[in-house]
Amino acid sequence: MPQRAGSITYFKLIATMFMWGGTWIAGRVVAQELTAPLAVPAFRFLLAGLVLAGVALASEGRIPRPRTGSEWGIVTGLAVTGIFIYALCFFYGLKYITAGRGALVVALNPVLVALAAWFLGQERMTPRKLAGVIVALAGCLTVVGNGDPLALLQGAVGTGEWLILGCALCWTAYTFIGRRATKTLSPLAATLWASLLGALLLGVTALLQGGNELAEWSWRVWTSVLFLAIGGTALAFTWFADGVKQLGAARASIFVNLVPVFAVLQAAVLLNEHLGLAVLAGGLLVIAGVWLTSYSKETA
Repeated sequence: MPQRAGSITYFKLIATMFMWGGTWIAGRVVAQELTAPLAVPAFRFLLAGLVLAGVALASEGRIPRPRTGSEWGIVTGLAVTGIFIYALCFFYGLKYITAGRGALVVALNPVLVALAAWFLGQERMTPRKLAGVIVALAGCLTVVGNGDPLALLQGAVGTGEWLILGCALCWTAYTFIGRRATKTLSPLAATLWASLLGALLLGVTALLQGGNELAEWSWRVWTSVLFLAIGGTALAFTWFADGVKQLGAARASIFVNLVPVFAVLQAAVLLNEHLGLAVLAGGLLVIAGVWLTSYSKETA
């Protein structure tokens, strides 16, 4: 039934955002404990790819794969933007800023998606959307500036903030490439091969970088690796790709608003992080701006 299918799609998107909120906690643990963290995302996406391959064999009796050069190019684009470059920005960014604050910065994603859709001629820029963009950007400047919205303009923003902003740009690209991917590939196939290609890129980089003493990893690091691989990637990436296929990139991205909420709550409980009122207010502005940008009474 369509109504039941819609409810399942929304449930999966909410669960995805909860798991992605948790990835900020796991990422912060890894970034703080390891000087060379890239082996962790390499393991993450390798395990995720193997899990997805097993799911495909169990459910379809085969492992689906891209068949044309165009499909391989799209999957490679997913791997480079949403996995390789994103991982570099994510883990090194979390060496400098807290998990909750980083997640509030990346809450800007839906606004960037809306701006990109307008720039590419896929969506109109209405006065309501424009107001939302302005509000969200003001909130993002406040969060990035750790309470001072003028810090970025004054050049007083550090490496961590710039790297986390890079995460937001990478995810915007991943969202649009993912929409193209699901036109010819299943969400499972796209996520499976993007994960394996991303793991290859990260693994080679980690080997060149050195400093990967696996025997010295703590149980906290290994637990983070398993959560990132199974929950934060295998399930979450597939469910998000399915959400984009069912609802479209802009509507599915609305749910990203829940990621910083879940991340801040989990960071407070698990990492004892407490953000200042100005930063939290900036985060609320981001979420309010995203809602204004994304909400529309118009029918497609």
